[in-house]
Amino acid sequence: MPVINFKYSDLCSIIGQEIPMDTLAERIPMIGADIEHAEAGSDDMSVEFFPDRPDLYSVEGTARGLRAFLGIETGLKTYDVSKSDIDVYIDDSVKNVRPYFLCGVVRGVNISDNMLKSIMEMQEKLHTTIGRKRKKLAIGIHDLDKVNGPFTYRLADPHSIRFVPLAKTEEMDMEEILTKHEKGRDYAHLLEGYKQYPIILDRDNQVLSFPPIINGALTTVTTETHNLFIDVTGFDRKAVKGALDLVCTSLAERGGKIESVTMHEGKESFQSPDLTPSKYSISAEECNKYLGTKLIPEDMVTALKKMGMDADAKGDTVNVVVPAYRLDIMHKVDLFEDVGIGYGFENFGGEYSLKQTFGGLEPANAFSEDVRDIMVGLGFMEVMTLTLINDKDEFEISKLPHVENVRVLNPITEDVTCLRSYLMPSLMNILRHNKHRDLPQRIFEVGNVVRDNLIQVRLCAMYTASKVSFTEIKSITESVLREMGCEYELRNTDIKTFIEGRGAEIYYKGEPIGMFGEMAIDVVTGYEITHPVAFMELNLDPIINDRKGTMF
Repeated sequence: MPVINFKYSDLCSIIGQEIPMDTLAERIPMIGADIEHAEAGSDDMSVEFFPDRPDLYSVEGTARGLRAFLGIETGLKTYDVSKSDIDVYIDDSVKNVRPYFLCGVVRGVNISDNMLKSIMEMQEKLHTTIGRKRKKLAIGIHDLDKVNGPFTYRLADPHSIRFVPLAKTEEMDMEEILTKHEKGRDYAHLLEGYKQYPIILDRDNQVLSFPPIINGALTTVTTETHNLFIDVTGFDRKAVKGALDLVCTSLAERGGKIESVTMHEGKESFQSPDLTPSKYSISAEECNKYLGTKLIPEDMVTALKKMGMDADAKGDTVNVVVPAYRLDIMHKVDLFEDVGIGYGFENFGGEYSLKQTFGGLEPANAFSEDVRDIMVGLGFMEVMTLTLINDKDEFEISKLPHVENVRVLNPITEDVTCLRSYLMPSLMNILRHNKHRDLPQRIFEVGNVVRDNLIQVRLCAMYTASKVSFTEIKSITESVLREMGCEYELRNTDIKTFIEGRGAEIYYKGEPIGMFGEMAIDVVTGYEITHPVAFMELNLDPIINDRKGTMF
């Protein structure tokens, strides 16, 4: 989690009044943070904020949040945005390299040493967190008085443009920066494979920035700077806009005046930044259900205003206006959380009960424990596998009947693209990774799968040996069903997972609940296993619902 370092005196100056250090140490954690360092008599403070609040990643954002939270200035903080005469042009060439680009201007800022350090720290914290180490977005902050608009964002050949990069004194071309400059070497991988690189130029072809690598030394921000130009490039427009809003509003907390620029993209033109707030409506009854509280809608309005929002209540409905810089608000549940924070975690709970209480397992868990005892008694070893799997293992190799599964929207790797609908493929992967071990191997798992967007408890038992037989896996399956006290029926099956004539389905009260048999040779080899395999898989939910607890 990001740690923000700042001066206590600087924080109080931005808040507008002196807050005792012990009050800050007590109240800041209630927003969602850990105090790293805050001692009476010391001017240095360090706070570790939770990752969901990037608007607090600077002393300016922290001061704004505390003004509302401490009741000094509650409600929505608005910022006037006047229109500048600056135009910015986005060339179509950048679409396949770093497509999104937004800019803004903040004028009339008196930059002190503390502010300069805060700007640099905020920029790096945003790069590391929502910027994913500059891969998702990169921010440039420039001395506007050193360059002349209009500005252009386009691609250029690596050797075609030379400029002095930040922290250097000699000119380099873009390729030299990637190989010789410290930042260039650190972030060169972000442009790997591209023949042209993004560049931001002014009217006179002076370089502002080579995103996402380095700014030009020409626009270095110092304590003599008063007017700032901010650019953000990246791959996610929402994140790019959010970062720009955060930087502009944080600078405005220091007395700066925000101005929009006219962005030209193809035939479209628009103003940036756009600080229009978002609007939501929540149910007070539903919020109380989530929080376990009995707040009236008016209390929720008060709590939300302490979180820097505007709100009003109409009956059970609470209408909320959320500022543009609150990037963490994406769902009504996020607003429920802010109601809880604004209400005060210290106000939750009630009187301690002195009545004796007894805990116990949920019926599904109690039943599952009994099933585990049965399987261990039959000589099987329990394993535990991930609920995530991929379509190839789940259906293509296994040849199990296809069912609609829950997809991972943005999978990190090809190995985890969906939630499993069967246990069998997961256990086959266990055997695949242990095929160098001695035979026989007898494993089982009682675990969750997801069917029809609901969790289902299943049992899968599997064994591999030099020889396996349908008779043995049938015996194991019937032993388990008998111990459960189930009346069942076995029927032939044509599921391609099994060798023809050596598989069967299990029916309970007329409904199919499982299968067992000898695995087909092409399925076994598909999982890179060299010995025959037999398995059974059983849906335990219908049996659990009938038993309502343990089976013994």
